[in-house]
Amino acid sequence: MTKPHQPEPAAAAPQHPVDVFLLLTDGDQVLLGLRQDTGYADGEWNAPSGKLEIGETALAGIRREAAEEVGVHLDADEPHFAATVHHRNRNGQGRIGLVFTADFDAGRHGEPVNAEPHKCAQIGWFPLDELPAETDRYTTACITAWRTCTPLYLSGWA
Repeated sequence: MTKPHQPEPAAAAPQHPVDVFLLLTDGDQVLLGLRQDTGYADGEWNAPSGKLEIGETALAGIRREAAEEVGVHLDADEPHFAATVHHRNRNGQGRIGLVFTADFDAGRHGEPVNAEPHKCAQIGWFPLDELPAETDRYTTACITAWRTCTPLYLSGWA
């Protein structure tokens, strides 16, 4: 007597959240925020960033995050796409980061402010060659991908 065929257990659907990162630069400096009370990378410096919302384009998402986090208003013809980072965080979760850049112009963008003090202790400009030791690995990977012109950068994968 043969056993009836048992279907294979369903594999979990892949989940790679899509994040957008803004590398706002002023000459050789980049704007970063010090995360606090978020549950992710608290105490580390991070580029303005966040997850795409359902139905949102990447460009709309990065413009929204720039305004929400640092009060910067990006024109329709910016920011500029720089790279994709496939990042694996410390918990083993894969994430997709779309990296955008913009050259800071106070007249066009407005002065950056800490627009989310409940999530960010402070913001500051840092030399690209001297990032704080406490810079988040995901942000560091985004900066490296952009600076090395690597269109697809793998970060945290063995």
